[in-house]
Amino acid sequence: MTDVSDGVLHTLFRSEQGGHEQVVLCQDRASGLKAVIALHSTALGPALGGTRFYPYASEEEAVADALNLARGMSYKNAMAGLDHGGGKAVIIGDPEQIKTEELLLAYGRFVASLGGRYVTACDVGTYVADMDVVARECRWTTGRSPEHGGAGDSSVLTSFGVYQGMRAAAQHLWGDPSLRDRKVGVAGVGKVGHHLVEHLRAEGAEVVITDVREDAVRRILDRHPEGVSAVADTEALIRTEGLDIYAPCALGGALNDDSVPVLTATVVCGAANNQLAHPGVEKDLADRGILYAPDYVVNAGGVIQVADELHGFDFDRCKAKASKIFDTTLAIFARAKEDGIPPAAAADRIAEQRMAEARPLR
Repeated sequence: MTDVSDGVLHTLFRSEQGGHEQVVLCQDRASGLKAVIALHSTALGPALGGTRFYPYASEEEAVADALNLARGMSYKNAMAGLDHGGGKAVIIGDPEQIKTEELLLAYGRFVASLGGRYVTACDVGTYVADMDVVARECRWTTGRSPEHGGAGDSSVLTSFGVYQGMRAAAQHLWGDPSLRDRKVGVAGVGKVGHHLVEHLRAEGAEVVITDVREDAVRRILDRHPEGVSAVADTEALIRTEGLDIYAPCALGGALNDDSVPVLTATVVCGAANNQLAHPGVEKDLADRGILYAPDYVVNAGGVIQVADELHGFDFDRCKAKASKIFDTTLAIFARAKEDGIPPAAAADRIAEQRMAEARPLR
């Protein structure tokens, strides 16, 4: 008999990543679609999470990523106060090579077959235009263009939520939410990061930026000839003298065994997902006296926006909800202090409590 102890079934049922309500493996031979849809929890409502389109090295890697991402969405949606559980989908393959209208339509049919248990949106490798196509086959699709009844780009509210998290960290640590004259390092000034810089400069913060794309850096420097400077890379940014806040807004894993020991900032609050490279990093930050605002809490503005599409998008209503990230972040810091644990652990406890107290969707 074939040994599958290290295969997909092991990942689904027996690993630490298990415990999901439902995992759907999707294949459409005509279009070349291979996808995984993972529903971690529907205790709070239909699972909500984006669709990632990525050239995974193996099917096992794709399944593992879908499970991890779906679990993360359960926690994010719970902490955002949304009536949604967590789900995520991954499409296997290089979107530059295999993404077609036929493939997206086939994917939409698979999502529709779940009857509303999963609501999809954009993620890495998928865009607003793609969701417009998926929506032709599936009404449980968000992240669409305004022309098709959606809210469009969610980066505006994502950055606003991160900004609120920074203000909460300032209130907790320094007794004042103002960021005026604070020195903030922003790693990654793309869709979300450049909006974050606007918030910071509007309040009078000094900003130091870096990005792998020179044009992105130049755009910011041209717009802000005063109050903004640039460094060569993230390695230089985290070592910048006098940094108050570090905002990772690019790739995950920014907080690791190499970066934490040399980080000069006293607060970490950024838009990137999965900033903690591995379990234990949150304790390393706390041991150094660095206040960490959990990423999935402060970057929830985007998911708040796409969730609102289901009710007829209203920007002011969404912004009001995203502003509550300030209070939520403060509550996490207070819980962490009360329980004697890092903020990341406190956020997990609060999210788990909300999910445990909810009745599963029937």
